[in-house]
Amino acid sequence: MSKKALKHHDCRNFAPVDVAKGICHLCKKMVQIDSPVCENFVELAKCRNCANFTADKNQETMGTCEAEKTKPWTFEDLIAVNCELYKSK
Repeated sequence: MSKKALKHHDCRNFAPVDVAKGICHLCKKMVQIDSPVCENFVELAKCRNCANFTADKNQETMGTCEAEKTKPWTFEDLIAVNCELYKSK
């Protein structure tokens, strides 16, 4: 995981409702999307957490997927739970 502070939107137990809040699957309560995580945090598979992701030095939130032959651009926060090429760092 990058050195950024972990937030609820990085947790597998979080379900977004809108751009500001979501529901925690464990406690069944509304939580702010960018609030700090609890002790039940489970890392959500995102491109930035993948061993195949290479961050772009010129664009803060972008990078490339090295697993694909064409090395396509991707957002670091793109959720990758269904990606067959995802490998956790």
